[in-house]
Amino acid sequence: MSENKKPGGLKFSPWWISGAIIFMFILLNIFNSGGIQDPSKISSSKFDELLNKGQIEKVIVYNKVEAEAYLTKEALKDKANSKVAKDPLFGGINKGPHYMFDTGNDELFQKKLDEAVKQNKLKDYDFKTRSDWSEYIGNFLPIILLIGVWLYFMRRMSGGAGGAGGQIFNIGKSRAKLFDENSQVKTTFKDVAGLEGAKEEVQEIVEFLRNPEKYTVLGGKIPKGALLVGPPGTGKTLLAKAVAGEAKVPFFSLSGSDFVEMFVGVGASRVRDLFKQAKEKSPAIIFIDEIDAVGRARGKNNFSGGNDERENTLNQLLTEMDGFGTNTHVIVLAATNRADVLDKALMRAGRFDRQIYVDLPDIRERKEIFEVHLTPLKKVEDLDTDFLAKQTPGFSGADIANVCNEAALIAARNNKNAVDKQDFLDAVDRIIGGLEKKNKIITPEEKRAIAIHEAGHATVSWMLEHAAPLIKVTIVPRGQSLGAAWYLPEERQIVRPDQMLDEMCATMGGRAAEKVIFDTISTGALSDLEKVTKQARAMVTIYGLNDKLGNITYYDSSGQSDYNFSKPYSDDTALIIDKEISALIEGQYQRAIEILNENKDKLEQLADLLIEREVIFKDDLETIFGKRPFKKDQETPEIEVE
Repeated sequence: MSENKKPGGLKFSPWWISGAIIFMFILLNIFNSGGIQDPSKISSSKFDELLNKGQIEKVIVYNKVEAEAYLTKEALKDKANSKVAKDPLFGGINKGPHYMFDTGNDELFQKKLDEAVKQNKLKDYDFKTRSDWSEYIGNFLPIILLIGVWLYFMRRMSGGAGGAGGQIFNIGKSRAKLFDENSQVKTTFKDVAGLEGAKEEVQEIVEFLRNPEKYTVLGGKIPKGALLVGPPGTGKTLLAKAVAGEAKVPFFSLSGSDFVEMFVGVGASRVRDLFKQAKEKSPAIIFIDEIDAVGRARGKNNFSGGNDERENTLNQLLTEMDGFGTNTHVIVLAATNRADVLDKALMRAGRFDRQIYVDLPDIRERKEIFEVHLTPLKKVEDLDTDFLAKQTPGFSGADIANVCNEAALIAARNNKNAVDKQDFLDAVDRIIGGLEKKNKIITPEEKRAIAIHEAGHATVSWMLEHAAPLIKVTIVPRGQSLGAAWYLPEERQIVRPDQMLDEMCATMGGRAAEKVIFDTISTGALSDLEKVTKQARAMVTIYGLNDKLGNITYYDSSGQSDYNFSKPYSDDTALIIDKEISALIEGQYQRAIEILNENKDKLEQLADLLIEREVIFKDDLETIFGKRPFKKDQETPEIEVE
């Protein structure tokens, strides 16, 4: 260990100051009084009695109002003075002072002492002046302690001693973390798999700062800002980290919530300080993650009409991004998954010139993401990344990272030397459906009902052209579900009404199977009903796919309708919408019943096989139903949990 390091060193605490003040107060009391205990307080008449007996050796008068009396050695032997004869701190003889009393009129008291000296009843006396510092400290100690405690808690609420806003007087300072040439940011564009379009635009922003003359020589202007928009986990913050690692210019990173504080005016002050620092170090990049925390549309949540600190912060941000006093060569990057709630003034050109949409990865991009996250894993040599990409439709980059990590944990749990294909399949099942609960108590009647339900899904989806074919069914409970079904849907960019209707019919196949076999229904179809209701409502109110309502939509992409208390349609139209939604769902339910009645024997055969094995695959369906008559190239699976 090097000599410079001091392990176990003490850290400064604000409570040390309070402890030192209390300790000094105790010491002053001890030394000012001459001991732990004050001299015994007596009356002036008692003093006169002792003085007349000749038991007082010396008197010291302080400030002409209070006196201390010292007894003679003979008086200390008197039983009447036994309480003050011994030293209360160290034992032995108490050297005094032994008694304390109020003098009254100072002139009369001095005459009394002079007469006692003449009569040899008193050896000596003296008048002194003293300052009682312990009394002053005792008066101010509570105030000092209150101020110390207040400063301590304000320091903690302001972010601690380490941050830029750690001190109470620096609370208006920016909390942005600065990454410059002295900071080692290891993330680069090579670590960002997929997202080719978004990465290209972000790379261009980096190039603007590295070589601005290339673009300004033709009269162009460098964009002032770019907004990264997309679902959670798609890599918006990762792109910003890559920019910090590639730009080689000062990079200020903070969250939108860092502007928010309990004190009025702090948010706007932090915005000013942030842009001031960025302009001093320009060219520079400012990255604000989750900007919707401070950039929400103004006036939507402030129903009281009072002062809104968040709106003041947003106003200052708007001014700094595009106002009279702004400078060039400071680019603002921001990320959000709620672009619909942002203020229109924040979204306009001149502030955020570009909106970069970071979408969920497709099958090709998922393969690239898998290759990035598989690099640190110890895996088998013949692992097929194409197969893994096909098994994870709709997964974000964060979900894929979680799959890789979960697969490694499962392999370690099973004492394997390398992660293989089955570990990844188990990881996908674990993440989507939850942990298997093989010990969950299910009665034989419930188990058959679950098997019939899942077999109904499999049968209907196998018989419909546009429904995704099922490749795996299980009745082993996972998480809160009692069964799960894995499908192979086609990744479509647009969806037609017949495709949506076939999907709804397949979803209703579970409840329809219960009706066909048991002539009754159960609560097991809750997730199915929720799914088909959302699909039917979308067909009627969003996509304009209903003949009765026609080509009309009530969807508001700006998100402003969320703040309205009334529907965008009349009560009569609402009644029509409810009837059309119900008609769509009931129509597909009856259609599923017809398909299952035609294949009732195969339905029961499939359910019996499911009860026997608990898990069946695509080959088992082909054995019972034969080859599917519809030829499609869809190869990406989807999981439906019951």
